[in-house]
Parts: sequence; C-alpha cells; structure tokens
Amino acid sequence: MRTHRLALMASVVSLLTACAVGPRYERPAIDLPNEFKESFKPAEPMDGVPKGAWWKIYNDPTLNELEDRAEAANNTLAAAKATYDAERAILVQSGLALLPTVTANASSSRARSSTGGVTPGTNVLSSTYTTDRLTLSTSWEVDLWGQVRQGLYEANAQVTGAQHDLENARLSLQATLAQTYVQLAQNDREQALLRSTIEGYKRSLDITQNRYKAGVAQRTDVTQAQSQLASAEAQLADLKVQRPQLEHAIAVLVGEMPDRFSLPERSAMPQLPPVPKAVPSSVLQRRPDIASSERKVAAANYAIGVAVTAFFPNITLTGTSGFQGNAWQNLQIAPHKLWSFGPQAALSILDSGTHEANLLTARANYRGAVANYRQTVLAAFQDVDDQLAAIRGLTDELSADERSSQAANETVAATNNQYRAGTVSYLNVVIAESTRLSAETALITSQSRLLQAHIGLVKAVGGGLDR
Repeated sequence: MRTHRLALMASVVSLLTACAVGPRYERPAIDLPNEFKESFKPAEPMDGVPKGAWWKIYNDPTLNELEDRAEAANNTLAAAKATYDAERAILVQSGLALLPTVTANASSSRARSSTGGVTPGTNVLSSTYTTDRLTLSTSWEVDLWGQVRQGLYEANAQVTGAQHDLENARLSLQATLAQTYVQLAQNDREQALLRSTIEGYKRSLDITQNRYKAGVAQRTDVTQAQSQLASAEAQLADLKVQRPQLEHAIAVLVGEMPDRFSLPERSAMPQLPPVPKAVPSSVLQRRPDIASSERKVAAANYAIGVAVTAFFPNITLTGTSGFQGNAWQNLQIAPHKLWSFGPQAALSILDSGTHEANLLTARANYRGAVANYRQTVLAAFQDVDDQLAAIRGLTDELSADERSSQAANETVAATNNQYRAGTVSYLNVVIAESTRLSAETALITSQSRLLQAHIGLVKAVGGGLDR
C-alpha cells in the first residue's frame, strides 16, 4: 500500500502543470574538463544502473561472504535505510495536502434555559431540550499559487536525495570493508613471512653458535645473529597486536560483537583484477554523493517557491452538510437538514518581517546548496584522478619490488655460501638477510596498496569499472 501511495505522489508531481509561484529549477552549471587528467574515455549517463556485487572481481570467497553480512546487519546502513523510509513517508504526507479533507461529526447535548422572574412575584419559566447533530464537513485548500505543489516538489527531491544518500552509505561501507579486509590479508602475509624468516634466523643462529664453539667464528657473529632474530620476533609481535584490531573493525562493519567474531589466517591476498588503461567518465552519472548533492539543490530551489507563496492569500473551500434535531430518529426529516458552503481567504497583513526573513533564509540555503554541489563535483574529479595516479605509480612500484625481492633472495643464497666457505664475515649474511626481509615486506605492502587503490577507484567512479 505504501508503495502505491508513493507511486501516486510521484505521478502527481509529474502531472501537475498549473502555474506556480517560485523560481524554475535548473541544474547548476559547472565548468568541467572534457576528460580526467590521468585517463578518459566517453561514457553515457548511468546513474540508474545497478552497481551490483563489484567486489567479486577480486575473487575472494571470504570477502564475498563478509560483504553480504554487512549488507544484512550493518547498523550505519540500517540507519540510512530508516532515513530514506522517513523521507518517503513525508513525501506521501506532502502529496495528501493536495486532496480535500472530509470529517464526520456526531454530537448530542442536553440543556436547560429559563425566562421571566426578573420582577418579584412573576413566574419563572424554564425548559429543557436536547440537540442531536450529525454532519459531514469537507475542506479543500485551493493551491492557486502552488505552495502545496512546491512543497511536494521539495519533498520529492529530498526523497530522491535520501535514496542517493543510502546508496552512498552502502558504497562507502562496501569499500571500507574491502580495504580493511585487504589490510588484514596483508598482516597475515607479513606474519607468515616473519615466521618463516624467524625459523631461518634460528637455524642460522644454531650454525653460527656451532662454528663459534668450533673456533671458526667470532663471538660477534653469534651476537649479530641473536640481535637479528630478536628484531624479527619484535616485528612479529607488533603485527600480532595489529591483527585483532583489524579483525574487530571488520566485526563492527558486519554488525557483530568483536569478541564473538574471528577470521582464519589468510594464506593469500585477494586477486588484483586487470587495471583499466582508461576509466569511463561516469563519475558525474554514477556517484551517489553527487546525485544526492544535486537533489539538495533542487529541494532548496523549491523551498524558495514555498517561501514566496507565503506572501499570497490562502484560499480554502469549505462545506458542511447534515442534520440537527431533538431526537436521532427524526434527523432524516427534511426540516432538520442543514448545510453550508463557501470560500475562505486569509492574508497576513502584518507579520513583522517573518515572511521576508524566511525568503532570505531560503535563498541563502539555495546558494549554499549550489556551492556544496559544485564542491562535491570537484572533489569527485580529484578523487578519481588521485586513485588513477596512485594505481599508475603503485604498478611501477610493485614491478620494482618484485625485481628487488628476486635479487635479494639470490643475494642471500650466495652470501650464505660465501660465509660457510669463510670468504665473508657474518655481517654480510645479516645485511643480506635483512635486505631480503625488507624487500619481501615491501612487495607485500605494494600488493596491498595497489589493491586498496583499485578499490578506491571503484568507489570513486560510483561502483564497478565494467560499465
């Protein structure tokens, strides 16, 4: 039933064409570039295209499950849904003001009156009577100046804006969850690397201690190996502090208590999909925050119309029809019938400047909404270009880190052989192994940052890169 009412109100908004007082709405003009600074290809407006489960491009079943759970249980998203429902109810209420109101009234009263008795000695006459009344009253405010219609347009714009706010909250939730999940996977990868490294450091320490006991190694070789091992263990302990915090953040995003939520260790990070060489110029058509901001401008424009109509008289048509008599059973008799009909006009003569102040406020709110809309558009272009620049730079960084990691592993193997042969000191081994650990950690970090930038780009263009 509520859906039908909403559809009815939307139809009323589109069909009413009578003259209305107030400025005609036009979307604010913005001087925009023809392309993104970083990359561009033309696109058609697609603000109504469903975004879908865009996170599935990362091919991670656990992430897919978490996104579904967040959609069902996240409290911030539930609050946005409630706000949207409230705005829809206001729209229905605004549309009902265009329709007449009908009220049925029934009353029964008993009274006594007296006459005479003013002069002493005269008789006092009294009578008791009953009055029964049954009426049907109707009232309809003639929307001659468009005050109700402007309010209806305003409410409709606010409903659409609330819908876009809901979509923006959903998109932000999805992206935040995906990025936090990538950080958790990065932490697990780094912990696995450090555990493997620590095992290697322990073996190296054993070998060095045996060589020292055999008299072929110095005491400093042992202390260097011990220091290197302790440093790696400290790094692992720090990662173990960070992981539960990331896990708790994910728990809140999916609407669960942190102490009841856990995720198994990730053996790999989500797959990075192919990075597009060109991104659709659809940020204006697809981003829900821009659509919401534009609807706020429209609502502010119609609010000016509502403020203007306050200067004009309100005209209301009223009518009453019914029966009145001294007994309910006699009300249907024609002599007991009553009716009235007529227009009423009300105009504020002196309001001490209230209407003028309301109009000035409405116009100021409109200017502010326009400025916010333009700023939102500019920020959107910056967001897309920032993510494109990050992806381009991080792609180069990842390639360099892969080469660095490969070279560092080869260096460690060669240095260990040289140390066992006695041609280099253990310090060379420490340096080589530290370099390898740093290189492989940097590689994992680059992979994570590139994934997060890719997610950021998906969010920046309004969800999904395949349309």
